[in-house]
Amino acid sequence: MGGAAGRPPRMGLLPLSLLLLLLPALPMETADEQRLRRLPVIFNFGDSNSDTGGLTAGLGLLLPQQEGRAFFHRPSGRLCDGRLVIDFLCESLNSSYLSPYMESLGSDFRNGANFAVIGSCTRPPNVPFSLAIQVQQFLRFKLRSLELVAQGTKGLIDAEGFQNALYAIDIGQNDLAAAFSANLTYAKNLYDNGGKNFWVHNTGPLGCLPQKLALPRKNDSSLDPYGCLIPFNNAAKEFNAQLSGLCDELNSKLKNATIVYTDIYSIKYDLIANFTKYSFETALMACCGYGGPPYNFNQRMECGSFGSKVCPLGSKYISWDGVHYTEAANAIVASKILTTKYSKPNLAVDYFCTA
Repeated sequence: MGGAAGRPPRMGLLPLSLLLLLLPALPMETADEQRLRRLPVIFNFGDSNSDTGGLTAGLGLLLPQQEGRAFFHRPSGRLCDGRLVIDFLCESLNSSYLSPYMESLGSDFRNGANFAVIGSCTRPPNVPFSLAIQVQQFLRFKLRSLELVAQGTKGLIDAEGFQNALYAIDIGQNDLAAAFSANLTYAKNLYDNGGKNFWVHNTGPLGCLPQKLALPRKNDSSLDPYGCLIPFNNAAKEFNAQLSGLCDELNSKLKNATIVYTDIYSIKYDLIANFTKYSFETALMACCGYGGPPYNFNQRMECGSFGSKVCPLGSKYISWDGVHYTEAANAIVASKILTTKYSKPNLAVDYFCTA
């Protein structure tokens, strides 16, 4: 018989009515899957430990060329040779780095914003860029975002995004006494404005900073076995004990809120006490500064000043400039945070960003 008769019949397009009948059988995205697909949203408040460019954008400053050399290969607004702890936490969430709130060019606020500014304190409250000002900036950011979303603007954080966001607070190193009460006061303010997930860092071992160790002293009787100043560390530990207690109190008082207290002090002190275990060359000497051993820090000739020296690229130092940590040290601090062993309650960062 003819060839045409031997061929199988050609399949035409399925009628629309049949397609509509088949649609319910197709796998549908669940509510949990939709939440997982949402971009993690983080709002960060703090000082130089987590500033990703706020001060340089706000005041138009140019940082020395040494800053950012290990990763960004240019000054990035961070007081570090590379990434900060907040950067590594963003990486763990597969999220882009937080854009500084005051950066007008190239910012991406889909995953939150960074309000932290170098040198920020908690007192006095109305001086830029105190924690109070940072919170006010956030409230304006939220109001403006929701206004634009209501007008149909795409790609901005909506009401659900603000409600489920993680609010990170890392401030206090510049004014311990005032910061004790202020940290939680402003956490309460954020809670009253819809926030429910808070990540609070305590302060690190201030007595181990080359900046403090380089201060004149009569003898070494105030040093602990690892070479850190006991009085400064005792002050930090007292601050942290009270901060921990306040976090516990707010966790019990604020309905549907979770406040995670993270013990940065223990992480950083372990890093210094066991620096050889982590393959660092030195625990208490700044990579970038002036004066050489034992601390390479001079208040009148800080990192980037004319005449200051910087350690060779690839060196393993804990301290970058006598006050701030190197990228290598920040990477270890972030990895310890992510284990949840140093957090109370033991919750991971991604718990908030996928729940």
